Parts: sequence; structure tokens; C-alpha cells
Amino acid sequence: MPSGTLYLLRLLHIVLGVFWVGAVTFIAFFLVPSLRAVGPAGGAVMEQLIARRMPLWLMGAAILTVLSGFGLYWHDSAGFSSSTWLASGPARTFGFGAVMAVIAVVVGMAVNSPAASRLGALGAGIKAAGRPPSPDELAEIQRLQQRLARASVLQAVLLLLAAAAMAVARYT
Repeated sequence: MPSGTLYLLRLLHIVLGVFWVGAVTFIAFFLVPSLRAVGPAGGAVMEQLIARRMPLWLMGAAILTVLSGFGLYWHDSAGFSSSTWLASGPARTFGFGAVMAVIAVVVGMAVNSPAASRLGALGAGIKAAGRPPSPDELAEIQRLQQRLARASVLQAVLLLLAAAAMAVARYT
């Protein structure tokens, strides 16, 4: 693989990975708890984040981070054919980090994205009706917020483990 391609893959992997891990960690430990604490006023903030396409930015960063990492791993392992490298400490540590990141992507797509979309649709419907949420709507909002909060924390922990593995892999 040409060195320019390796530089680009490494640049994408590190910069987008930093954005992804930092954003998810901020969301999980600061934004979601704050939005839940302020109640219905948090809906306006969520609307703005969705309008600014935050979920798409996060998913794009996640996918490009994983794909560029896959490319780097492929290069380092000589196309997955170097059994010596694949059995090494760095390969196992990079692999562990990759598995954590892939699980985080799955959690984001399977849990966070649908819960956030449903919350947005529910909030928009309530806003359009110009009334406070019904007891059933309020219960669903709280259920979705709880699900999103738990999944976000799980995602943040997975991504912090992935980032830690990537940071130390060369020394293992």
C-alpha cells in the first residue's frame, strides 16, 4: 500500500476516532443526563442536534473510523496472511480495540438511533399538537430516554476501551 494511502488511513482513523469517542463520551456522561434533568426543555436541544445532523455525523465518523482501522490492520497483517504478526501482542490488542468499536457501532445502530428517532418523532408530534404530553406519551418518553442513556453509557465505555487499546497496542 502506498505511504500516502497509509497516511490518509491513519489520519482518518485517528481524527475521526477522536471525534467519535469524544462526542459519544460527552453525550453519555454530560448531555443526556443534563437533558433528562431539565425535562421537556431538553426536547428543543435534541431537535437542534438532530437538525444539525449530529446522528449522521456520528455514524459517518464511526463507519469511517472502523473502515480505516480495518485497512490499517489489513496492511500491518500483510492482508491477514502474516500468522506471526496476527499472533503478536499488538495484533491482539488492536483486534480487541476493533471488536469494542464494532460492538459500539452495533449498539448505536440497533439501540441509540431508533430510540433517538422515536424520541424526535414523539416530541415533534407533541409540539405540533401544541399541548403537553399525555401520560402515555410521557411514560414512553421516559422509557426511551432511559434506554438511550443506558445505551450511550455502554457505547462510551466500549469506545473508551477501544481507544485505550489503540493507544497502547504498539507496546504490548
